[in-house]
Amino acid sequence: MLVRDRLDVLFEDEEFADLYPSDGRPGFSPGQLALVSVLQFAEDLSDRAAAQAVRTRIDWKYALGLELEDRGFDYSLLCDFRARLVEGDAADRMLQVMPSG
Repeated sequence: MLVRDRLDVLFEDEEFADLYPSDGRPGFSPGQLALVSVLQFAEDLSDRAAAQAVRTRIDWKYALGLELEDRGFDYSLLCDFRARLVEGDAADRMLQVMPSG
């Protein structure tokens, strides 16, 4: 996973902080959900398959900076994350952070 090796953290939570209430309970990192979305697209996976990859694949855990024992998240978080991006007119943020070339 060259992304993590070369860039460390690609998406910072602060880039998506305005999409979440400040007084809500802590959840899965929005920056990590953004990276999961990119990996999901690259591998053409459903939300369920992407969430399963987070739970079971070492390469995904490494890319996300997760411990091997991390239990991941429910697949519905990906749909919720995409809805927040659309509602907040923030979908372009993921593209702005991605390195070009």
